Amino acid sequence: MGSSANGAGGEIEEGRIVTVSSWRELDDAISEVSGPRGPHPRGGPSHSAVVFRGRSRPPHSHLSGLARLAGEYQAVERHLIRNFRKYAHRQAPGPTIWDWLALGQHHGLPTRLVDWTFSPLVALHFATATWPRDEAMLIGLDCEAVHRLLPGPLREVLDLEGAVLFTTEMLARRAPDLDSFGKLAGAEPFLALFEPPSLDERIVTQSSVLSALSDVTWSVERWLNAHPGLWWAWRIPPEVKAEVRERLDQAGITERALLPGLDGLAAWLRRYYSPEACLDHQGDECAPGNTGNA
Repeated sequence: MGSSANGAGGEIEEGRIVTVSSWRELDDAISEVSGPRGPHPRGGPSHSAVVFRGRSRPPHSHLSGLARLAGEYQAVERHLIRNFRKYAHRQAPGPTIWDWLALGQHHGLPTRLVDWTFSPLVALHFATATWPRDEAMLIGLDCEAVHRLLPGPLREVLDLEGAVLFTTEMLARRAPDLDSFGKLAGAEPFLALFEPPSLDERIVTQSSVLSALSDVTWSVERWLNAHPGLWWAWRIPPEVKAEVRERLDQAGITERALLPGLDGLAAWLRRYYSPEACLDHQGDECAPGNTGNA
């Protein structure tokens, strides 16, 4: 996975990464950043606003599928979306461009979107299901704090709804297409997070969240490095990775639960019965919403 010609690649700053020595240390760290933050301003309990993403092996890059095409990938984004919509018209997900992007992302189309999840356990599953001899990484992102940096028109939509995340319809109110989305940015690009439509059971089961940068030439890493107070990162060495994997299996956080249907059953059986070395060749299933399309 190389960097593109315009420098959109890279990794997050090393100094921000904490190496954990046990499952207990990791679990405590996750609880500390994602615990309750007092009562919700509109009444009722306040839920965590932290979303997570797991990586199963270095390099711990969070490039979008579009950026992984390398070269002048921004020039092909419009063509990818137009042709996907033309040939996938029988599976129209909803009326907005964001519905179509979510559908494309779900099925492996290279898009500017990056997958996250509200569940740290789901993210850890994708970080530990393969490459057992390599270190993994877990990223946590405070989406409420991220959205405080949004341009006014988008911020107004969230405030009006009293929401932490956008829906596709909410995003489309101020950004009906990608050009208008990009034009909302000021001197620096912004990051917006939204919940995809419930296209199938996988999206629901995995508590999926998608992020989109207003400037497609920026990577998530570059944006994170420019905003160091909004995220956390934990390096998981191989021996801790094995412990985390065992805990997840005991808790039922497996392919059978997260990938409903025969695909998930087959993936679980393949991992369960494979020698360790075989797990190093199943692909880099890094993103909770990607279901193996990373």
